[in-house]
Amino acid sequence: MPSSSDAGHLPRHLAIIMDGNGRWAERRHRPRTFGHRAGARAVRICIDFCLARGIPALTLFAFSSENWKRPAEEVGALMRLFMRTLDTEVDELARRGVGLRFIGERAAFPQEIRERMARAEAATAGNTGLVLTLAIGYGGRWDIARACRELAAEAAAGRLDPASIDESLLASRLGLAGLPEPDLFIRTGGDMRISNFLLWQLAYTELWFTQTLWPDLDEALLERALSDYARRERRFGLTSAQLAGGGT
Repeated sequence: MPSSSDAGHLPRHLAIIMDGNGRWAERRHRPRTFGHRAGARAVRICIDFCLARGIPALTLFAFSSENWKRPAEEVGALMRLFMRTLDTEVDELARRGVGLRFIGERAAFPQEIRERMARAEAATAGNTGLVLTLAIGYGGRWDIARACRELAAEAAAGRLDPASIDESLLASRLGLAGLPEPDLFIRTGGDMRISNFLLWQLAYTELWFTQTLWPDLDEALLERALSDYARRERRFGLTSAQLAGGGT
């Protein structure tokens, strides 16, 4: 049986919805913002895990387009935490060879955050030890609609033949363009849905759900997810016999 430590059975790209911070804090009779701060430790565990195992891409759903509807106090605390994290963590990420990128609608964020995001991307540009993508202000439907608008504008301007638009061209305009599609998706917190995350890119991704709340994530849980992934047969519409080279 394949092991998660076998290079051929490691995902090239791991995508995670980091859910459960608020509930983790509430169970301890603390403010929800306490849970968001505690969740930063789990992010570091994921980064360390991917670097140690040679997983080249990690995408984390940090803040969805729907999260703007949360109470203003919680959103404000998240913005402050985000700014503080960018101020304190980027140099270390750069030192470790991590390339940081952001996907999502940046216009809704304060100017000071947008400037920090741009500086973080510039400071880590070209690093190939791990491509860490933070989906912030992101929604899968937004991502697809934005790509379609971009292609439509080019077609209207006469720079693009509409007949040339295919799946590959559309994918090249999405937020994760240039990266392999996620092989493994993990969601903590117990909910079993993808919540408007990477709707296009998760078409053939293996899904793995856990009741564990995000701040309680550890290396052992990630190992369980990878071990389960390594046992799955990924057919992409083919039969098992075709994958084994035995015909249709």
